[in-house]
Amino acid sequence: MAKIPAGTIGWMDLTVPNAEKVRDFYATVAGWKPAPVEMGGYSDYTMSPPGSKKPVAGVCHKRGVNAALPSSWIIYIIVPNLTTSLRKCRKLGGKVLVGPKSMGASRYAVIRDPAGAVCGLYQSA
Repeated sequence: MAKIPAGTIGWMDLTVPNAEKVRDFYATVAGWKPAPVEMGGYSDYTMSPPGSKKPVAGVCHKRGVNAALPSSWIIYIIVPNLTTSLRKCRKLGGKVLVGPKSMGASRYAVIRDPAGAVCGLYQSA
């Protein structure tokens, strides 16, 4: 698989208290096909467009590793070095809300920019 270029949006997740209800909402409204992702006692979901097996988004429960995330769509921006990006975030008035955390060999964090908007930063392995 080709590496996703730095500076691009690599993923988006929606974290909510009732993932099944919202999963079903987007399955009906957008035609997305859900697939469960085991999270250790419960499932979150990847969502794929009709006719595709490649997911474009996730619908997640607001618990476990996602408990501290706001209930909103979060984009994940690809960065070449997460540690450097987080240092610059803090220096420029942003705040690290979650992480950094590991996802396999990759790492991610969720930040708030100086205007209050939330996004994720993702460094792939």
